[in-house]
Amino acid sequence: MRLHTLSSHASLFLAVAALPPNSDPPQISLRTHSNGNGQWAHAYRRAEKLVQQMTLEEKANITRGFQSDNICAGNTGSVPRLGWPGMCVHDAGNGVRATDMVNSYPSGIHVGASWDRSLTYERGFHMGNEFKAKGVNVPLGPNAGPLGRTPLGGRNWEGFSVDPYLSGQLNAETITGMQEAGVIANIKHFIANEQETLRRPYFGIEAVSANIDDKTLHEYYLWPFMDSVHAGVGSVMCSYNRINSTYGCKNDKLMNGILKTELNFKGFVMLDWNAQHDIDSAEAGLDMVMPLAGAWGKNLTDAVANGTVSEARVTDMATRIVAAWYLVGQDGKTFPTPGIGLKQLTQPHEQIDARDPASKPVILEGAIAGHVLVKNLNETLPFKQRLAMISVFGYDATVPRTKNTDVLFQLGYTSSPEMGQAVLGEEAHFDQAARGGVIVTGGRAGANSPAYIDDPLSAIQRRARENGTWVNWDLDSSNPDVNAASDACLVFINAIATEGWDREGLHDDFSDDLVKNVASKCSNTIVVIHAAGIRLVDQWIEHPNITATIIAHLPGQDSGEALVKLLYGEANFSGKLPYTIAKNESDYSVYAPCKRTSTNDTDPQCDFTEGVYLDYRAFDAKNIAPRFEFGYGLSYTSFQYSSLSIKPSVHLFKSKCNDDKLWQPVAKVSATITNNGPVSGQEVAQLYVAIPNSPPKQLRGFYKTQLSPQKSETVHFELTRRDLSVWDVVSQAWVIQDGEYKIFVGASSRDVRLQGTLRVADD
Repeated sequence: MRLHTLSSHASLFLAVAALPPNSDPPQISLRTHSNGNGQWAHAYRRAEKLVQQMTLEEKANITRGFQSDNICAGNTGSVPRLGWPGMCVHDAGNGVRATDMVNSYPSGIHVGASWDRSLTYERGFHMGNEFKAKGVNVPLGPNAGPLGRTPLGGRNWEGFSVDPYLSGQLNAETITGMQEAGVIANIKHFIANEQETLRRPYFGIEAVSANIDDKTLHEYYLWPFMDSVHAGVGSVMCSYNRINSTYGCKNDKLMNGILKTELNFKGFVMLDWNAQHDIDSAEAGLDMVMPLAGAWGKNLTDAVANGTVSEARVTDMATRIVAAWYLVGQDGKTFPTPGIGLKQLTQPHEQIDARDPASKPVILEGAIAGHVLVKNLNETLPFKQRLAMISVFGYDATVPRTKNTDVLFQLGYTSSPEMGQAVLGEEAHFDQAARGGVIVTGGRAGANSPAYIDDPLSAIQRRARENGTWVNWDLDSSNPDVNAASDACLVFINAIATEGWDREGLHDDFSDDLVKNVASKCSNTIVVIHAAGIRLVDQWIEHPNITATIIAHLPGQDSGEALVKLLYGEANFSGKLPYTIAKNESDYSVYAPCKRTSTNDTDPQCDFTEGVYLDYRAFDAKNIAPRFEFGYGLSYTSFQYSSLSIKPSVHLFKSKCNDDKLWQPVAKVSATITNNGPVSGQEVAQLYVAIPNSPPKQLRGFYKTQLSPQKSETVHFELTRRDLSVWDVVSQAWVIQDGEYKIFVGASSRDVRLQGTLRVADD
């Protein structure tokens, strides 16, 4: 038996023995849907009535992928005899992929930087409407995994944050919005899909095994999936990688034991594309295969005939799928024909404009909200008067040279992502800087093509026309000439990421040299970084001529207009970092993805020895000074915190709590926020808790408030039993310990303004 070794914080955990490589866990007792409850109850009654009329072959047909003339990422089979039309499932989490007449919304990481529940819900709702208009039953998003264990993760940008609490809150809002629009949200990738390197088996090399102890799994990686299930998500996507040596999509312990039993998930589990391994995954809890039948189809009915799979399990699969369909109201005549708006763009097709004018302000406000101002020396921004001359530099300032629906954002790549990785599982390369133009999303499955791209230079020139400003630009030179009369020099750089690859670093020399070269010639240099993840800035951030720096993330199609409104003070910065920017790569508790130990290694392992000590939790525990901490972001105004109140809602004592009791409120915290600056602004008040025998701080609440100058608001946080609990591996339960729970309220994980204590008594 190989033990999961733990970090220096090993005293806080109980190590859990892993199974030997390539072995399967013992089977968990199958948990069927049990008729559903709550919001699922009515959907299950209708689904059971329909599925009871189906033959075995018809039930199996619902669970399989099916070839179609549309370009949906996948289609299920249908049951024409009973009027069940099948479903179209399609990418992505940031807008409808591979089609025209849709919008490109801010990407997940940009939404995470907004810390805005309301905008997140609205984004989910309007995206859901667009998917529905195109005939997509199941949008393949949002994303709770990867969370961002390694800052080099190629898909981190698709999710909201490295922090499980922030991720869980924003995933829940997205799911609610999507499903209220009438589509079935698909939370992915379950679970520990924390790197692209070795994510799939290739040429005799197994996919990487994410080896996680039970406590870490529950307290960190499972946390946002719990929020998603609690929000009523209709489907879950299992992941390519192995977890404790068993593939995610045939992992009985995870799908049946944790997801369907412990979390009481009522929807269906869909695999990531071609992530099926054999027929045994059916009894392990997999409900739907994509994109085609794979090992299912007739093989599934044959398995029932020979006793390998029970017919009750096939009935359960079909019922879960149909119940999710009923849950969001896809029956009747209100839902379009599946895939109706998704046809080959190179062929004549019915053009369906899915864009709703009501989404326009949501897209623009969302683009504004995810920009984070991290440096503003001497209040350089906003521009306080008409600038006579602006100089613009950098490859990221202008629109990409070509627009293609599916490959627009694969800029700077040197080979096919999958094939590049397939060679040895870890040999793919691409340029950190996407030098073909501004990036408004990352690459591949999470990306989509925008209706237009409002790039920064175009937006600056529009404003220059209004103001009579002279604009210079040089977007190609690494060491450009600078007009000495420039009132401001804006340098645009980026950091791209994509599915299929992990990033090679957190900065690139070309971009850093460009910034330093401009700063050496211009005393008012403003750096704007469009980033698909963490981007280090220490090569130049302290240069005295660099007066302002903006982490612009991935704003979607309204990138330029959003930025110009911020530069000129027509909008205020309110974004906060959803991750920590370190001073050095070595400051992160986990930096690089796991790789093979040698060219002969066919069984790559990745031990999550750091436990829950990632990002700001690790920086706090090790007393490492970050460059810009988690939750940090500047504003054009300032905020004062006062009047902290901490009141238990119930008598708090040491206890175990599972199921619905986890969500019971146990304490109310409030504080007064005052805008004591000169302009209106939004502040994100953040609540952190120091749980005994745990990291020094863990985010457990946030509230975004809009305040006019000299106005105040009392903000309220509600703590649940879950918020104060740790996972006990012996009792297999969430436990509230006795002792003191310190409460911190402030403007970031390091900028604590108010502090108090909540006490839990021994029983």
